Amino acid sequence: MNYVDGFVIAVPAANKKKYIDHARQAIAIFKKLGAIRMVECWGDDVPVGKVTDFRGAVKAEEGEVVVFSWLEWPDKATRDAGMKAMMEDPQFEEMAKDMPFDGKRMIYGGFQSIVDE
Repeated sequence: MNYVDGFVIAVPAANKKKYIDHARQAIAIFKKLGAIRMVECWGDDVPVGKVTDFRGAVKAEEGEVVVFSWLEWPDKATRDAGMKAMMEDPQFEEMAKDMPFDGKRMIYGGFQSIVDE
C-alpha cells in the first residue's frame, strides 16, 4: 500500500492564491522525487471543538484558514529518499524562504496505509 505524509497548517485567507501557487510549485518537485499525488484542501467547515480541533492544533489566528493536505508515495522507501532529496533541492530551499504561511505551526507526519478502498 501507499505511504502518506499528512499536513495541517493555518494560512492567512488573503494568501489563498499565493498558497495555491506555492502548492503547485511544490508538487512539481515532489513528483520529480517520486510522489504519486498531492491533495490540498482549503478549510470550509472546520468546527471549534470542546477539547481539541484543527484550529487549535495549528494555533490558527483570526483571518486564517485551516488547510489539510496529503502527499502520496508508492512506499515508505520512496518517501524517505524523496524527502531527503527535497531537503537538498535548491528550488525547494528557495521556495521555503517565502512560504505563504507560518511553517512553525504546521503539524505533519508519515502514515502507513492500512485501508484503501
